[in-house]
Amino acid sequence: MTTMTDTSLREFKMPDVGEGLTEAEILKWYVQPGDTVTDGQVVCEVETAKAAVELPIPYDGVVRELRFPEGTTVDVGTSIIAVAVEGAAPAKEEPAPPKPAPAPAPKKTAEGRKPVLVGYGVAESSTKRRPRKGAVAPPAEDTLYAATAIQGELNGHGHGQVSVGRRPLAKPPVRKLAKDLGVDLATVTPSGPDGVITREDVHAAVSPPKAPEPGVPGVPGVPGVPGVEAPGPAAPAVAPAPAVSYDGARETRIPVKGVRKATAAAMVGSAFTAPHVTEFVTVDVTRTMKLVEELKEDKEMRGLRVNPLLLIAKALLVAIRRNPDINASWDEAAQEIVVKHYVNLGIAAATPRGLIVPNIKDAHAKTLPQLAESLGELVSTARDGKTSPAAMQGGTVTITNVGVFGIDTGTPILNPGESAILAVGTIRLQPWVHKGKVKPRQVTTLALSFDHRLVDGELGSKVLSDVAAILEQPKRLITWA
Repeated sequence: MTTMTDTSLREFKMPDVGEGLTEAEILKWYVQPGDTVTDGQVVCEVETAKAAVELPIPYDGVVRELRFPEGTTVDVGTSIIAVAVEGAAPAKEEPAPPKPAPAPAPKKTAEGRKPVLVGYGVAESSTKRRPRKGAVAPPAEDTLYAATAIQGELNGHGHGQVSVGRRPLAKPPVRKLAKDLGVDLATVTPSGPDGVITREDVHAAVSPPKAPEPGVPGVPGVPGVPGVEAPGPAAPAVAPAPAVSYDGARETRIPVKGVRKATAAAMVGSAFTAPHVTEFVTVDVTRTMKLVEELKEDKEMRGLRVNPLLLIAKALLVAIRRNPDINASWDEAAQEIVVKHYVNLGIAAATPRGLIVPNIKDAHAKTLPQLAESLGELVSTARDGKTSPAAMQGGTVTITNVGVFGIDTGTPILNPGESAILAVGTIRLQPWVHKGKVKPRQVTTLALSFDHRLVDGELGSKVLSDVAAILEQPKRLITWA
């Protein structure tokens, strides 16, 4: 052990992990007092109003104190952990504020990132944290992320980790999945490289095994993540609902904070600012469903997510190209309508932390395979709870797929700053008049909500009609493009 003359106490402060956000909640500590930490090691997970972020420490040392317990909301700039750094200058010569991120961390755009595919699914109990067991600290040597999320930049490139002692090898999101499902990692047989436990290993260890939840008729999907096609046997399953005991209490109060608080404020602001109009159309999408099956066999689409949402997204992009005035926003201060010549396509996704709407940047310029790849990355990142604040900003129009919940249609509220949102209902076999005869056809109902300040009934109707026409006759994706 080093003496105090050989060490200096450094304070790691809560960084601005969003873009101007002022506070974050400490979700989980990965270290405890006495643990050794290294430069770049993740020490805690925090949640802002936009996303969950894992923070790495920017120096080597020994943890002396955790300033706040889990579940505490801390202001940006407040010290959250004290670390004794060996071989440093005396404390009085140390600059007080440490750097919140390693210097080499490059700044990257949201579009250029590829998320780590280690999600924790959509378990109902995901937002509940169990107390730590005794004095056993969470793994202190996980180095999944190399740089902290500063000014809207999230960590996005995981490359395994180093483990100390006899602790099972697993990345932080996999540990969270195990905690949510009540799985002891020590009992899990690893299948990853170098003995690393994967999320598939955790799901396989759940006892008794739960049969996959049935998808929506005609539309295979993962419940809770709109528009996602089930990836196969390794798809996250919904955890069995734990027995709940209220100890005689007649009410339970849940603090409104983080993503849920931000979403609630945004929805109230949108609903009482923009005059909403919603129109509906029911359409035969049998040909679109056949095209989906054909594309799955196409070598150009091999390895990509191909599902109805992909073609619905493409249909909306074509409809916007034919009716560009729909892709606009209302500037209240300048009293101007701002028409966007690009489409950042938002996809509403239900996650364990609430509803978020990340968007695909410049979706209008993407080919079908590129759009499929972007949708797959967006959904996987949302499922993992690692969607960056930057990915949720700058959207122009949004799609919400309520059909994955077995819902026929709805009246969606506009994402703030956008002019339109398309709701897609469940696709199911229904009796339909086709070529003069009543036949069973794949049918769905679309709903388009729009801001009536800048989108009149004619424009909204044209856009919805174009989307429906393309889904009825998907060859229009070629003739109209």
